[in-house]
Amino acid sequence: MHTNEARYMEHSRAFVFALVLTTAAILLFLSGCNNASGGNDSGAGAISADATVENSLTLIDEGRQTFRFETFGDEAFWGDTLRLHEAIAGTALGGVGAGLSPAQALALGLKVDSEALGAALRNSIAQGNVDFTDPATTLELLKREAVVGVKGIFDGTGRLTSVGIQCAICHSTVDESFQPSMGRRRDGWANRDLDIGSIIALAPNLAPVSAMLGTDDVTVRTVLHAWGPGKFDAQVFLDGKAFQPGGGSAATLIPPAFGLGGVNLHTWTGWGSGTYWNAFVANLEMHGQGTFYDPRLDDPLKFPVAAAENSGHTKAAVDLITPKLAALQFYQLALPIPVAPVGSFDAGAAVSGGNLFRGAARCSECHVPPLYTEPGWNMHTANEIGIDDFQALRSPDERYRTAPLRGLFTHATGGYYHDGRFATLLDVVEHYDAHFALALTQPEKSDLVEFLKSL
Repeated sequence: MHTNEARYMEHSRAFVFALVLTTAAILLFLSGCNNASGGNDSGAGAISADATVENSLTLIDEGRQTFRFETFGDEAFWGDTLRLHEAIAGTALGGVGAGLSPAQALALGLKVDSEALGAALRNSIAQGNVDFTDPATTLELLKREAVVGVKGIFDGTGRLTSVGIQCAICHSTVDESFQPSMGRRRDGWANRDLDIGSIIALAPNLAPVSAMLGTDDVTVRTVLHAWGPGKFDAQVFLDGKAFQPGGGSAATLIPPAFGLGGVNLHTWTGWGSGTYWNAFVANLEMHGQGTFYDPRLDDPLKFPVAAAENSGHTKAAVDLITPKLAALQFYQLALPIPVAPVGSFDAGAAVSGGNLFRGAARCSECHVPPLYTEPGWNMHTANEIGIDDFQALRSPDERYRTAPLRGLFTHATGGYYHDGRFATLLDVVEHYDAHFALALTQPEKSDLVEFLKSL
């Protein structure tokens, strides 16, 4: 068993049993009703409540392992091809350049799982006895699998020979219970500190990316650095549109991965369901080795890069992705929605704001409680929500999704909407007040903001 999987499995049991307790109780009740009416649950195909609970536990454990530690074989791209590991190690440790120190890595938004460090190293760090300016320390953190979302691959001599990335690099943070950017994992939280573009730009060999986009190395690095913290442009590798018409980066904010239960899981520009997006990202963005099918990407006018790369018809010799999609989805659906901390909002104002949300402000017409998005088809044209259609037109549906609102406090950094165009929740409220001519007063707007912060 993987060491980190074993460590986290124990911590998860209480939550998992709480999650499946209701299911088990219902199944037991139905079983009793069936027996009372003369039914027999011992026939072929019968599934006991215990089997359902055990299957749920297994799926969550497997899904957590995949979410946190699986690279899907993408080290063949990030390490073997782009040689990102060489930039991390530096010349002194068998790579190139100065190397990446822990201080630099944390400044780029990477997080450290303090529970993976071990007691001795934690004590040394706490006492200030670990050099965070030395790339050798970064390699030690990678060996311990403590860098959230990044896997180092070492040979028998301890030399870093490749590197892969995992789902958690973008969709997990830490609680900073140990030190800034270091603590226990928070799976599903969007890492809005992560400057993934600048991390990719460290790679010595971006020629494959330049060739894909039909441009040069300098332009690719300029595009990557333009993304900024908390943003990633998945679609530039489909349509080649790196910048918006006004000149800003076309990258969009990294979304959270919790609170997806009961929600139409289209991404916020309508690509497909959550498990579609898992397959899309694992195959086309993480560059894992699997199978992916979407003939919509064959359109050479809308998706010239994807059509040229045949991205909608991906098939690896050995599929390392498809067998893991079910458990990954199950784990994501099980992730609890974080509760807004006490004192982070005005409780009294939030009550008034909730009444406005469900009434005069008309928010609940689309953000239907308790999902806080539409049950069903939750997609809208740009005109309906009063914004430009640039990102919408980059997707097959050409619409924007009504985002679920629970846990908003966890991803306030970087702004709101798909591209962070609204810096604050008040800006969002002001936009809809004008767009729908609501005529809300300033106190009403403030109360509405407090309610949104409480969700």
